[in-house]
Amino acid sequence: MQLPPQRITAPGPARPSGAFPTARVLLRCLLRTWLVGAGFNTRGMQNIGLAYAIDPGLAQLHRDPEALRLARARYATHYNTHPFWTPLLVGIFLGMERKIAKGLLEPDMFDSVRSTTVYTLSAIGDSLFGGSVLVLWSLGTACLVVSGQGALAVALAALLFQGLIVFKTLTFWMGFQEGLTFLHRLGRWNLINWSQRIKLFNAVLLVVFWALAWPGNITWYLWLPAGFAFGVVGMVLSATGLSREILAALAVAAYLGLPWLARLAGGLWPG
Repeated sequence: MQLPPQRITAPGPARPSGAFPTARVLLRCLLRTWLVGAGFNTRGMQNIGLAYAIDPGLAQLHRDPEALRLARARYATHYNTHPFWTPLLVGIFLGMERKIAKGLLEPDMFDSVRSTTVYTLSAIGDSLFGGSVLVLWSLGTACLVVSGQGALAVALAALLFQGLIVFKTLTFWMGFQEGLTFLHRLGRWNLINWSQRIKLFNAVLLVVFWALAWPGNITWYLWLPAGFAFGVVGMVLSATGLSREILAALAVAAYLGLPWLARLAGGLWPG
């Protein structure tokens, strides 16, 4: 009895290193960027959070154990930037890791680009988000609460939080798709100048808050010397680089100690 010839099929090719990350892996990386501050430490700053966020992508891109170990080691070094930029950076890093896995980019070149990108975005983020947008939200909320609009304050917080989710998601995807070229588009947005404009608007909101919270009637011409004094103090701080916190503490101490100084002066020079 003659058996039919057996059809021998070669095994399918192994999944190559540098495969395109799946949508599930990208989503895991994006969600993990919200936890970047959970592992904050004084030595590497946010490096543990960054390594945790990008690890699912590295595990899929680098199938060789030694290549994966080296890739993970690249993110164990110092990392610190504004948390709002972390999704963008993780997207950019995943795109560059894909090129490293395919042999299109040298790891040494990546390290230098990574440091420059992180520190540049850190300066922009601290000025735009930390020093402008978050202050705008807090002052706007304070004005709404003082004016009795608590529901609007909650709605404002919810709206801005939704905007933050959209911002992080879009920048993550653009960073992954466009890589470092997205930074050129980011430069055209002129974010530093926008942060200065927002700070000027915050100064107006601060005056509005004082007006809403001020007990009793407001005599506008009595506010002019105070406004002028604050302007002069701001110019001095900007020119000399003095600490605003120390100067504010000294001003509060002088205000609280003024009655004691008046009594002391009255005791020294009676009548």
